[in-house]
Amino acid sequence: MADRALANFDLEKAIALRWAMRDIVANRLKLTPLRQDDLQTLLELGFVEMRDGVPVVTADGLAALE
Repeated sequence: MADRALANFDLEKAIALRWAMRDIVANRLKLTPLRQDDLQTLLELGFVEMRDGVPVVTADGLAALE
């Protein structure tokens, strides 16, 4: 179900969201900061949550990346 949530977006946006989650998982946010609208979308989808002011990919987000 999580992987289908990204299918609701156009291809370019879906790719950007997947890369944003990969950047979070790989701790590359200093090199490639997240776009605010991508972060907001991922938060709304439940793929990312904020912990101590830092975005963290949730289990649903990890499932969407598989």
